[in-house]
Amino acid sequence: MKKVGIVGWRGMVGSVLMERMEQEKDLELIDATLFSTSLKGEKNNWHPKCSDTVMDSNSIEELKEMDVIITCQGGDYTKEIHPKLRATGWSGHWIDAASAMRMDENATIVLDPVNQKQIVQAIDSGKKDFVGGNCTVSLMLLALGGLFEEGIVEWVSGHTYQAASGAGARNMIELLEQSHFLTSQYVDAKAPGKAALEYEKLVTEAAKSKDMPVDNFGQPLALSLLPWIDVKMENGQSREEWKAQVEANKILGSKEIIPIDGTCVRVASLRCHSQAFTIKLKKDVGIQTIENLIGQHNDWVELVPNNK
Repeated sequence: MKKVGIVGWRGMVGSVLMERMEQEKDLELIDATLFSTSLKGEKNNWHPKCSDTVMDSNSIEELKEMDVIITCQGGDYTKEIHPKLRATGWSGHWIDAASAMRMDENATIVLDPVNQKQIVQAIDSGKKDFVGGNCTVSLMLLALGGLFEEGIVEWVSGHTYQAASGAGARNMIELLEQSHFLTSQYVDAKAPGKAALEYEKLVTEAAKSKDMPVDNFGQPLALSLLPWIDVKMENGQSREEWKAQVEANKILGSKEIIPIDGTCVRVASLRCHSQAFTIKLKKDVGIQTIENLIGQHNDWVELVPNNK
């Protein structure tokens, strides 16, 4: 059995991953070891099919004993640990959920319903670094994969509406805390016959309060939205907007760059992303053909009829 180290298994992405691995019985196929900084050395009381003891996720010596490392710990961890581990001569497979390595020449972004050929080629050629793609980029390519595969997309303008979960578990909790804070203001002021606009003014003022929890988002998201995600790039885009073109074209292995731009908006939802696309095609294609290309591309697409 391959020795597989799992890092960041208690966070948002890691928790979902462990749940899926348990459901699909993946843990029965590997010799899994849990790694953590805060829980290192403690007895494993979380996942019975993993190692008895939690190991140190910052220990290069312990990490290099693994054949495979799966990390959901985040980009800062990857930037610090990955080069140190490779510098020891470690030649195992590094599988990462963070964005830090996605655009590295030697890393392969994994979205197998769309780029399985590239993944197989990467494995056959001896590449060892595999990275999960950006959430909305992956969803876009799963949904529109048939159009891209047919080679008929000239450009895409996308508008994403991304839940708090895309920023991590702490942000999800902060959204709930913000919602509770604003709701408490409403309940305290509730009175018969009070106009809706009075409540709206009350909530707007409450959102500006110093007591409003904004440590993670920086601004109130509850009952609102934030039309900016991540940092500003040199070209004026947000990094989330920038990812759409660079990651999508890398996953597709495009010979010529397909322009993809848009606006990324954080919305007050816990775990549900949504997107809207304006797509310029290279030629006229009938609606039925479009629907067939989209709906039959992979098992994760469900084409919903455009009716109420």
